[in-house]
Amino acid sequence: MNNPRLAGRYAKSLLDLATEQNQVDAVCADMKWILGICKSNPDFVNLLRSPIVKPSTKEKILASITQGRISNITGAFIKLLVLKARENNLPEIAATYVDQFNALRNIHRVKITTATPISDEMKNTIMANVKAAAQPGQSFEVETRIKDELIGGFVLETGGVLVDASIQRDLKDIQKQFMNNDYLHRIR
Repeated sequence: MNNPRLAGRYAKSLLDLATEQNQVDAVCADMKWILGICKSNPDFVNLLRSPIVKPSTKEKILASITQGRISNITGAFIKLLVLKARENNLPEIAATYVDQFNALRNIHRVKITTATPISDEMKNTIMANVKAAAQPGQSFEVETRIKDELIGGFVLETGGVLVDASIQRDLKDIQKQFMNNDYLHRIR
């Protein structure tokens, strides 16, 4: 059901409308809120994608969930999606809207994955290095994740660049060296 072209078109249309009405930030907050619901509640996404649930029922459920929590533009947009039978694409459209908003505002996502929760001091140190290497005028949105498999260190992802400074990667590198017998050739 992933349709990036459709999501891009709907997100662009919503961004254009929000720009006209000076509601870009409010709609972005709404889309982030909807994405949070989609990530934390897979049943919500399954409801949106279910061909069994009638569109009128979906509209009522969406209205009850979002009532008073989102702007009028976003509410009307969701009604339009249900009317056009595109509500199953709402998670992708929301994510694409946030991406387009970030591109408009020159905001770059930075994902920091660690084995244990990262302290604010360490996060600020890492971000200071990222900002030093960035172009002037760029701002960053930081997302932290915890992944036990890393054992230690961190993995940083931003703008298509991956910096893997984890112990897991070091151990895999050492394993490759032993599997290739790199040390055996040096002994001879």
